Amino acid sequence: MPYSTVLHAILATLVIDDARSQLRSLFRTQLCGDLEAIVDVVVEFFATPVAPAAMTRFEERVAEGLCEVGRRLMAVSLNRVEPAAEQLPASLRWDGGDYRRLNQATANRHVATCFGTITLMRHGYRPHDRDSGEATIFPLEQALGLTESATPAFAKRVGRYLAEAGATQDRVLERLSAEHGVSMGVKRLRSLASSLSEAMTPHRHDAQVERVLDLLEQAHAGKGSRKPVLAVGRDGITLGTQPTGRYEVASVATVTVYDRRRRRLGTVQLARVPEPGQGTLSGELTRLVEDVLRRWDERGRPLPRFCYVTDAGDNEVSYFRRTLRRLRHPRTGKKLRWQWIVDYYHATERISVLADLLFGPGREGQAWARKMRKLLLKPGGVRRVLLSAAALRTTRGLRAKHEPAYRRAYNYLRARSRHMDYHGFRRLGLPIGSGVTEAACKTVFTQRLKLSGMRWKGPGAQVILNLRVILLSGIWDEVHARTSAAQSQAQTRTHACCEANQACMAA
Repeated sequence: MPYSTVLHAILATLVIDDARSQLRSLFRTQLCGDLEAIVDVVVEFFATPVAPAAMTRFEERVAEGLCEVGRRLMAVSLNRVEPAAEQLPASLRWDGGDYRRLNQATANRHVATCFGTITLMRHGYRPHDRDSGEATIFPLEQALGLTESATPAFAKRVGRYLAEAGATQDRVLERLSAEHGVSMGVKRLRSLASSLSEAMTPHRHDAQVERVLDLLEQAHAGKGSRKPVLAVGRDGITLGTQPTGRYEVASVATVTVYDRRRRRLGTVQLARVPEPGQGTLSGELTRLVEDVLRRWDERGRPLPRFCYVTDAGDNEVSYFRRTLRRLRHPRTGKKLRWQWIVDYYHATERISVLADLLFGPGREGQAWARKMRKLLLKPGGVRRVLLSAAALRTTRGLRAKHEPAYRRAYNYLRARSRHMDYHGFRRLGLPIGSGVTEAACKTVFTQRLKLSGMRWKGPGAQVILNLRVILLSGIWDEVHARTSAAQSQAQTRTHACCEANQACMAA
């Protein structure tokens, strides 16, 4: 029987034995002094002249008093969950090992809650074989879901604080002290973040799939003349890494849904630390897209339009050619039609380069570039831009030293001209800019991992990235709920396996 079930059975027996009235009496006694202190604060407020300073003191003191009530309530409640030693199992099996109960409860004086730090008295279970090297376990802490001596709700807040923009270790520690009255060191904070990331990341995928499906449902039900659009993008960004202090290219990917009126409904993100070939990100992105399409088809809905909006970087091009354009319909097996769109703003950068080379600095070149940018959005735009640039090169001439740069910019537009039909893309309701993915580089990486003086090791950076993409994808609460449910099921399965093994040994 799982330890949590044993506790539930004991507590249920206590309630049947009229323990409810005893609990009420206990809590009234424990909390009476704190509640009286809050009442005194209220009385003092009414006895002083009404003023902003008095109002500030009043509100702060009430908040402190209520926080202390919550802290004491948590301490009294959690210390009543586990009964006396004689009511607990004398031994148990956990994770394939045999453990014997210690009769004397010991104190964990560093249990962090949303209201402050409390002391938790719990019974430990020591391995039968003391030479096994296994540590003493505390089933109560496992049943309560404590991680690094932090309650699940507090750990959830810590993870969110670490995932927010502008967060640093020092700032988060200051916030925990100021808002929750909890003090901890950097080592414990990092360990808590790592444990939370490890627990939540496996549930991110399913939550992101559900998020995209919900967005597609909104787009499908909306009004408009165009089909909904599922847009995929990816990009790279430099990240300062240790121990060498060099800059390497990290990667980010986005999956965005647009409605029938070309409005963006929402985006989910993926991010990885620098990795040769970016294979991990490619695998996660492909799995996400495939599962979304499969689940969407199972609902009997018509497929949306598909597009891939990026610059023309090596990894971005390789992913489209090797993976994305080869994806097949989940039911019929036919190849899906993906439209690769080269980002409009990257194309206009090449126009600016051509203008500088053909005209030099000045208004004449700026005017030509402005005209070409508008022309690029019209039917046959890229072809007309190339014809204009070639004609100017012939009539105005070009210095020999400018020839290589001119050729690179010109060939960039010519080689990708069929992916620059911006007039046709806009007519179909497709996005022509990779602004969503560019913004993801900023929000995922720059606002959190590229603050002044930051240098990262791969594993530590990935911990923060895992938490941050969950937060920015709008699925934080959903993923945490899935994580808590999975941990409860894992405890039940572990105990069930241990009981089965014990039964086999007895037989």
